[in-house]
Amino acid sequence: MAVKRFYETFHPDHYDLYIDVDRAARSFSGTSTIHGEIQEETVLVHQKYMTISKVTVDGKDVPFTFSDDFEGIKIEAGKTGEAVIAIDYSAPLTDTMMGIYPSYYQVDGVKKELIGTQFETTFAREAFPCVDEPEAKATFSLALKFDEHEGETVLANMPEDRVENGVHYFKETVRMSSYLVAFAFGEMRSLTTHTKSGVLIGVYSTQAHTEKELTFSLDIAKRAIEFYEDFYQTPYPLPQSLQLALPDFSAGAMENWGLVTYREAYLLLDPDNTTLEMKKLVATVVTHELAHQWFGDLVTMEWWDNLWLNESFANMMEYLSVDHLEPNWHIWEMFQTSEAAAALTRDATDGVQSVHVEVNDPAEIDALFDGAIVYAKGSRMLVMVRSLLGDEALRKGLKHYFDEHKFGNAAGDDLWDALSTATDLNIGEIMHTWLDQPGYPVVNAFVEDGHLKLTQKQFFIGEGKEVGRKWEIPLNANFKAPKIMSDVELDLGDYQALRAEAGHALRLNVGNNSHFIVKYDQTLMDDIMKEAKDLDPVSQLQLLQDLRLLAEGKQASYADVVPVLELFKNSESHIVNDALYTTAAKLRQFAPAGSEADKNLRALYNDLSKDQVARLGWLPKAGESDEDIQTRPYVLSASLYGRNAESEKQAHEIYVEYADKLAELSADIRAYVLINEVENYGSSELTDKLIGLYQATSDPSFKMDLEAAIVKSKDEGELKKIVSWFENAEIVKPQDLRGWFNGVLSNPAGEQLAWNWIRDEWAWMEKTVGGDMEFATFITVISRVFKTQERYDEYNAFFTDKESDMLLNREIKMDRKVIATRVDLIASEQADVNAAVAAALQK
Repeated sequence: MAVKRFYETFHPDHYDLYIDVDRAARSFSGTSTIHGEIQEETVLVHQKYMTISKVTVDGKDVPFTFSDDFEGIKIEAGKTGEAVIAIDYSAPLTDTMMGIYPSYYQVDGVKKELIGTQFETTFAREAFPCVDEPEAKATFSLALKFDEHEGETVLANMPEDRVENGVHYFKETVRMSSYLVAFAFGEMRSLTTHTKSGVLIGVYSTQAHTEKELTFSLDIAKRAIEFYEDFYQTPYPLPQSLQLALPDFSAGAMENWGLVTYREAYLLLDPDNTTLEMKKLVATVVTHELAHQWFGDLVTMEWWDNLWLNESFANMMEYLSVDHLEPNWHIWEMFQTSEAAAALTRDATDGVQSVHVEVNDPAEIDALFDGAIVYAKGSRMLVMVRSLLGDEALRKGLKHYFDEHKFGNAAGDDLWDALSTATDLNIGEIMHTWLDQPGYPVVNAFVEDGHLKLTQKQFFIGEGKEVGRKWEIPLNANFKAPKIMSDVELDLGDYQALRAEAGHALRLNVGNNSHFIVKYDQTLMDDIMKEAKDLDPVSQLQLLQDLRLLAEGKQASYADVVPVLELFKNSESHIVNDALYTTAAKLRQFAPAGSEADKNLRALYNDLSKDQVARLGWLPKAGESDEDIQTRPYVLSASLYGRNAESEKQAHEIYVEYADKLAELSADIRAYVLINEVENYGSSELTDKLIGLYQATSDPSFKMDLEAAIVKSKDEGELKKIVSWFENAEIVKPQDLRGWFNGVLSNPAGEQLAWNWIRDEWAWMEKTVGGDMEFATFITVISRVFKTQERYDEYNAFFTDKESDMLLNREIKMDRKVIATRVDLIASEQADVNAAVAAALQK
């Protein structure tokens, strides 16, 4: 049953917000004055965790009740029509990283805090009473007071207008949704510039960071706003676009209009010692959030069921824009290794959500943020649309969309209608088959009676209920074939004639931009494999990707995949190496730690990587190509897993050389040097040294490298010490907890310790990170590691009674299937796969 929306009772038009924050008392108070039109005499306004002391309508006191269960205030307005509702309230500052909250950091050993906000999805109601629904757009005038001291900076969505009696007044915003309101204050460092059209661009951080760490993102942000203004043919509508790094931040970043907030790792970097991969990641996060300034902020989804409309589009645009800003990065290759891979894996489990999901109860909203679906799969859908339309038609359609809906709300069909003005294709009809149903097809391509035939059927990893779904599939064939496959079966005619006309092996989904995989029969696959070494990198990646997925779905055997790895071991493409070692990593599930199979698999890793390590060496070289720079981490990691004695020795020698200046070690190899040291030369003293550096450094990339190494300890005593830090926010911030937990759980020596901890401390977890949309991903992490019947039984014993939690329900059920599928796959294929690995070593 649909929950009543508060917007039905009251349409806000403008907010005058007065907020007074008392950091010392860990509380704030204020008045929310809302101008709008009352629709029903009983008005509903959102609040959560507040004490409401007074409500007036047009200056007169009125009766009201409020509760946190209902997350609202019920106001007996006694009238309908235009009115001004004023609500006096107070509330606590919390450490949940939601609403108004403190972020903690250190400068020269002194603990400090920065106050910031996070209001998506439904947390504006924890900061000020409001109609906290996307459709309830209004303008906002913020007046902010706090226990201010000298040297503090105050930021909000709009520039500051004036300061009177210690109150900071900000200029009125444009019409926007409540979840996009933002402000922050504290001691900050900043760099600013202006776009060609005069928009102020800024990057802000705590003073724990150097000015140099702000330069990279400032440059990207400036050029991204300029690119989007041109591409969307719609001006950026605010005078400023400020980027703020918060030391504690639950998500990756948040697109608050005019004041975008980020996790430090996704905004700040040392341009002189950060990997190219990390620079690409930061650039795509910044361009993702800035794409939202139009797609999400200027035009906003009507309701959370169209969340994908915001996220999928921004996810595609981040790549399109970075490709324009830094064409030499070949950023679409990163789309193949991240978005495509994540979407194809997640979307093959029966029970997965569709991109477009019905949402009734706001309690369901946070469960929708499935990154692999709403972001990754959704963006693949839009990449398909872009390839069907071309950029000019896409731009024309988008301009129409923004002109029609700016400062308002829209649904998915509004976008398809706008794009259809620029093409003869019925975009909506094609896209509904992809967005409204879960999963994707495997296209079987086979020669029968001399004819090339295609069939489509939903692909499942594990058990799946066949319900006859079919898709409008853009085939992207490299031979004469229909543009769209609408039917379940297609007969494309005489195979030999098609092959002769094409002059090369026949393949589908060239470019890997359509959301399906292909299962070729032996005739077609043999033909493709003859040309495999000459294929472009994306096609080679796709070959490994589809074979891996077919093996996961038991439509092929991992034993048959093993010999294919050898073909690509000397590839100089980093995305082929990504696919190669992603596939090789899947073989680890068949080889229990310390077994003969484990020994053989490590030898295979060494065989796959040794020539590349010899070619590239451990230390980066001046003038080497981007491909070599990005390939090195894959082969060094494989070499260490393969227990290559020379690699272990070289890594140790590098560590000894840099022991007193580890931050200066090249970021391209630093993680692997540290991992080798912990794994092969570990000690309690080393752990203490590395955790000391982890706590002291403000460099997010260095922090990640240290964490990646520390959790690799083989010593149970050290691992117990590490697990004891999980609840110590002075060492492991709640925002980083999942990474630490994953690291220990993925370590065979630490799996039991981490699993015991999360079961024992679940109540603490719920209290500390339970209100966060990322909470369910702790369960995802567990499902990626567990692979035995015993663990499956333990998983069920612990999580079954937690299915009543709307945020966790889908994740628990899906991950149960993920673990069961892996247990079944290992039981049926372990002997064959391990025999194939042993055979590969004999060649």
